[in-house]
Amino acid sequence: MRGAGAALLLVAAAACGRDPLPAPDVAARIDDRQIPYAEFEGYLKRNSVELESALGSDVLSRLFDQFLQEELFRMMAVDRGLVPPEAGGRRAAAALVASAGEEAVDDERVALYYRAHREEFELPERVRLRQILVEDRDKAESARARLAAGEPFAEVARRLSEEPGAARGGDQGVLSRDDLPPTFADRIFALAPGESSEIIRADYGYHIFQVSERRPAELVPLAEAEPEIRERLARERSQSAVEELAAQALERYDVEVYRRNLPFNYQGRYESPSA
Repeated sequence: MRGAGAALLLVAAAACGRDPLPAPDVAARIDDRQIPYAEFEGYLKRNSVELESALGSDVLSRLFDQFLQEELFRMMAVDRGLVPPEAGGRRAAAALVASAGEEAVDDERVALYYRAHREEFELPERVRLRQILVEDRDKAESARARLAAGEPFAEVARRLSEEPGAARGGDQGVLSRDDLPPTFADRIFALAPGESSEIIRADYGYHIFQVSERRPAELVPLAEAEPEIRERLARERSQSAVEELAAQALERYDVEVYRRNLPFNYQGRYESPSA
């Protein structure tokens, strides 16, 4: 009689439309697949995320959504015969994107992007800069005297400078005003090519600068910008494909997150009022 009574209770629960409560360790469900919270912990560990680092619920919600999306991609790729069941979510996503086919980025599209984003390829005035940096004034005066005597700036930098670029003759690369501390920018951009500055004191030592080359403001030609544009368009295309696949996965699979079983306040994209 006890067994019969239990069976009647199950039938009554089904009749009322109530699903059995998930086990306490189950974090979510995708169709009939129960996903234990331990799988999410494994995902975090594989991605070098420590739960002990006191992450907020908003961050954990985003990570949980990423975890579920990878699982959706894995299931979709397996269903389509693209990867074996043991494949990871990222491999599955790559296989799905590849299966969608790649639309070639033609020259016209590159040119249209270049014209629409012209300001991104405008370069400001720049200088190639060298510097000598020393800790005390006497050493700075010695460096300045060598320069005044005609010794090449690069040689003095190699001999006396105490900053990492000394071995390169003090070369700091090509820099714009925005790349420089405001206290130095005006003085540096006032120098003519080949001219060295006076000694400039800073909190961490004494500087002497030299502008070895000046470059005017210019627009990067399309031929030079083309490789970067193609890379940008390829990334955009890939991201668009991933978003489309995510939408397809949500149509294909039923996802439910069991908020009551999560140790954080889940507020992600798969939130369900009944979960």
